Amino acid sequence: MDLKGKRILIVDDEEDLCEILQYNLINEGYITDIAHSAEEALNRSLKNYDLFMLDVMMGAISGFKLADKIRKEMNLNTPVIFLTAKDTENDLLTGFSLGADDYITKPFSIKELTARVKAVLKRSESNKIKKTARISFGDIHLDTVRKRLIIQDEKTELTKKEYEIIKLFLENQRTVFSREDILMRIWGEDVIVTDRTVDVHIARLRTKLGKFAQSLKNKTGYGYFFEL
Repeated sequence: MDLKGKRILIVDDEEDLCEILQYNLINEGYITDIAHSAEEALNRSLKNYDLFMLDVMMGAISGFKLADKIRKEMNLNTPVIFLTAKDTENDLLTGFSLGADDYITKPFSIKELTARVKAVLKRSESNKIKKTARISFGDIHLDTVRKRLIIQDEKTELTKKEYEIIKLFLENQRTVFSREDILMRIWGEDVIVTDRTVDVHIARLRTKLGKFAQSLKNKTGYGYFFEL
């Protein structure tokens, strides 16, 4: 997984530490910016960052308060790593309750910090991939990783051809496909099958769609399409 080019914002009032962190993170291939206070950070377009590194003990607005604003007021799920000299159990619990992805206590080694930054970014990217690994239409979801239907949280297994057909319909909602279109797209030119083969697979899909069976519709004389 290539993480180079990920944008990181360091928010810490220790200028020397910020410069050291920025230098090393840039060397790792990250685009790294600095803000020396929460107020300065809030003047930036925070939605453009892939990771926030927040010092807990700052001025009027602490790292905890800044994280709270990021999560609740801005509705951003961007990963947060807290940097702090405080390592009591209550501090850790506060940090994680605010949605922290990691909590690194000072002093720390640059090698450890860069390793943990990489781990948090990898985890964040994996979560993004999982979230986008579905094609959804209302309460109908197609898991493109496990190749199965999920209807109102109920999972249904599909054959290879069933999966390819329903994927075609969900990616092209309300588009009418003739039997010939479906045969060409799903079976290709190398396999000799009949229009009846398409009808059989459509019937099986309707069964698996359950209460949404009628969403897989037939336009007489033209073909099939999907519409809730």
